[in-house]
Amino acid sequence: MRITLALLLAVAAWAQPPAGPPPFPTPSVLAPAARMINDYGNRFRYAADNQKLQPPAAGEDRVVFMGDSITDNWGRPNYGAFFPGKPYVNRGISGQVTPQMLLRFYPDVVALKPKVVVILAGTNDIGGNVGPMTLEDTESYLISMCDMARANNIKVVLASLTPVCDYHRPQTQARPPEKINALNQWIKEYTAKNHFVYLDYYSATVDDKGFFKAEITGDGLHPNAAGYQIMGPLAEKAIAQALGK
Repeated sequence: MRITLALLLAVAAWAQPPAGPPPFPTPSVLAPAARMINDYGNRFRYAADNQKLQPPAAGEDRVVFMGDSITDNWGRPNYGAFFPGKPYVNRGISGQVTPQMLLRFYPDVVALKPKVVVILAGTNDIGGNVGPMTLEDTESYLISMCDMARANNIKVVLASLTPVCDYHRPQTQARPPEKINALNQWIKEYTAKNHFVYLDYYSATVDDKGFFKAEITGDGLHPNAAGYQIMGPLAEKAIAQALGK
């Protein structure tokens, strides 16, 4: 009897249909990946806004800010107003790396005919947001953006990366401070060599241990409202320098 029962159980187990392949991802899961493939640079994020933007008025000192989330967040109400009353245009996109910014540099910067572009980019390259990148890769994309600006008579302000810290959540493993420092040193030397303006956010936001000051960041990567209050006047000073004022 025991043998028969065991045999029946074995046959029942064998008769079960084999496990099928894992379920195919739903459209909602695939959508972000599809968008990335179809529009890697997110070139259409600002397409409608760019169409609505009128050409600069006579004597207008239009400035475009190109960057990632640190630029993108600057326009959000909880971080304070983005240079109220100034003809400044925010073209930051969260999470972007320098090759993505290069893809949209013409429609989001050159076509808007600014006098100055402020570029803050590179932290997501170091963080590997779209895969591994070397510092040399990042430098080459920054050079390409600067070359495009110069070819179109746009003054260049190239900003240092802000530091990171682990005070609020882990950040330094993904973005090692030594890589940030190395890229910032290159940016400083490159701007001097090419007569661009170096915008030093780093020195104003780093603490005595080499990390992002705890009180001006909420997550160790992005500035909070107090951080932007520090960065704003620095950007204004750099823009004035680029305009020769």
